[in-house]
Amino acid sequence: MIKHFINLEWKSFFRSAAFKQNLAIKILMAFGALYFIVVFGGLGFGSYFIIEELIEDGKIIASDPFNVVNKFLIYWFAMDLGYRYMLQKMPVANIKPMLYLPFKKGKIVNYALGKTVASFFNFLPAFFFIPFSGVLIAQGYDVTGVIVWHLAMLFITLAINFLNVFMNNMDKVFYPVLAVVAGLGMAQYYGIFDITLHTGPMFMFFFDNFWAFIIPLLICFISAYYAYHYFIKQLYLDEGLKKVAKEATTEDLSFLDRFGKLSTYLKNDIKLIKRNKRAKMTFIMGFFFVLYGLFFMNDMYSSINGMKVFAGLFCTGGFLFSFGGLVPSWDSSYYKLMMSQNIPYREFLLSKWWLMIAATVVSTLLCTFYIYFGWDWWFGMLAGAVYNIGFNSSVVLWGGAFVKTPIDLMTTKKAFGDSKAFNAKTLLLLIPKLVLPVVIYYAFALTINEAAGFIAIAATGVLGLLFRNKIFDMIEDIYKNEKYDTIAAYSQKN
Repeated sequence: MIKHFINLEWKSFFRSAAFKQNLAIKILMAFGALYFIVVFGGLGFGSYFIIEELIEDGKIIASDPFNVVNKFLIYWFAMDLGYRYMLQKMPVANIKPMLYLPFKKGKIVNYALGKTVASFFNFLPAFFFIPFSGVLIAQGYDVTGVIVWHLAMLFITLAINFLNVFMNNMDKVFYPVLAVVAGLGMAQYYGIFDITLHTGPMFMFFFDNFWAFIIPLLICFISAYYAYHYFIKQLYLDEGLKKVAKEATTEDLSFLDRFGKLSTYLKNDIKLIKRNKRAKMTFIMGFFFVLYGLFFMNDMYSSINGMKVFAGLFCTGGFLFSFGGLVPSWDSSYYKLMMSQNIPYREFLLSKWWLMIAATVVSTLLCTFYIYFGWDWWFGMLAGAVYNIGFNSSVVLWGGAFVKTPIDLMTTKKAFGDSKAFNAKTLLLLIPKLVLPVVIYYAFALTINEAAGFIAIAATGVLGLLFRNKIFDMIEDIYKNEKYDTIAAYSQKN
């Protein structure tokens, strides 16, 4: 039966209308996987010696590197859970044709959960823990203790895998976990409460007791057991069809009537964001990009550096990139109906454009606190905002014409974007979106001064606004040429 399921997925992949696109994505993902394997492997071999050197220099106060690693493993697993939630694809099977066939539902669930166990996200930590365990043994640590500790890390990783299954289907699990982890991180950062003082001995417990790996093993089995029964109870034809009764509400969006014909589309987009999980999560996460610039707050980026521009583009354009990059996929569920109504593409695209511009302006205002780090950072934010408004807003819509991935609005998965939204054409459009402004900045900053670099980027954005109508004429023609291919792609179920 497992062989039959794999055969069905193989046929679905090769018979897809977007086969070439999916194949290119798989190749890119393979290169990305190799990169992370090398990074994690390097950390596994080198982290012990790096920490040891920091201890000798007095930069870290600890007895030995192994204790330091155990102290911060709590954040390792928290980040593991976080990037799984955002990136790990849950196994989905088209079960309706299978439910009347003569085999047990448990086989379908076992196959689906087995796919999560075989996920790359479960193998990736091994490229850190295996070499790190080898280094510990080479440094004279007890062999039995290291093996037991390593097994405990393996079973905790698998338990997180099954916890992620619940989190992807139950928001009431995700948000409390997010709140607890964020609260603990902030408390440690401000010196209020250091959770690592308590979690460090907990992870050392696995090293000190040869039987301790049984605890995470039991947790792993329990989480797998509940995941199995959670899904098998929902494995019915009408489970995904029944509606949840909610109190009907009305919304007064009459203030948008001033936009004339565009108001209809603007109201529809605002309702879409307010009422659907995926759109709502994308909207919220888009504004989290405002904090992106904090990653570059160090001496390395204090002088002339294109990272200020890069940070400015992302801090002010988080929603623009995440939401705009999936136009018109947000309307994929009723796109065929829209196209049958002779709707002018210009009005449809302009409604999305105005929505992205409004969000970019709000993000720019939220970025005002960067003045604290220096006026150069604030000017970088302003330059990035003007470039996003005038130029990137149009380029993002241009790229959307080549995105033919339907969106499930009822799931919060991939709030930051969808890997299937990338293809050869959208990757090429990354050049004017991200590479061009950095090149413009360096061309003026290195020859004149940094202020000239910021002004040149903003001027490019202003030019984009001046020629917006010409650019939209080209974008409208592209959407018309891609119309029927897009409808065909959205009609596919697998």
